[in-house]
Amino acid sequence: MIELKNVSKTFILHNQGSAVIEVISNVSFSVAAGECVALTGVSGAGKSTLMRMIYGNYLTQSGEIHIGDIDLVRAEPREVIKLRRDVLGYVSQFLRVVPRVPTLDVVAEPLRSLGASEGDAKASAAALLHELNIPQRLWPLSPTTFSGGEQQRVNIARGFVYNYPAMLLDEPTASLDAANREVVLSLIERAKARGSALIGIFHDEAARDRVCDREIDMSRFTPGVAA
Repeated sequence: MIELKNVSKTFILHNQGSAVIEVISNVSFSVAAGECVALTGVSGAGKSTLMRMIYGNYLTQSGEIHIGDIDLVRAEPREVIKLRRDVLGYVSQFLRVVPRVPTLDVVAEPLRSLGASEGDAKASAAALLHELNIPQRLWPLSPTTFSGGEQQRVNIARGFVYNYPAMLLDEPTASLDAANREVVLSLIERAKARGSALIGIFHDEAARDRVCDREIDMSRFTPGVAA
């Protein structure tokens, strides 16, 4: 479902004499349907950079990133937008929403964009918000007013409200208490059971051991960093 072939990334520091920094080099691995793979390695090994490349937020200097039948490196912008809507979900560490939009609408939006009825989209969103212990009295409010942990749970609800065939998870259990951590791990396990291919960054070692089938040490692909 997800396959990377000889993927490399450099940054050019234009304010420092156009110095070229090679961040990762020749990354190759694949993730099958129903599998969760953890990206590991020391800080600076390129874990978050690679996640952003797979999602299409960072350009790739060379190589191929296949999500299903689409090579994200060579895809047109309209293809990337469609891929994100239909195939590739992303649970980041930070909630980014339009101010003043109610929480229920924020979570329901991915389903509405796929053509679900307003009622069905909101019913699915409500079920996830309830499971993630967001009080119903908060649903009409913008999540920008919430605590960090509440915002993270809204982010998770929005990421899991649709059954994406592929998902990227950036520290999904960060800022969560034990009860909500358990809910999130259950959501990941259910996604795997449905056949989703998942790539995640988990500094929570117990969570990583529970839901991940194997690990990719990014230090192997980072110039100047010993594996």
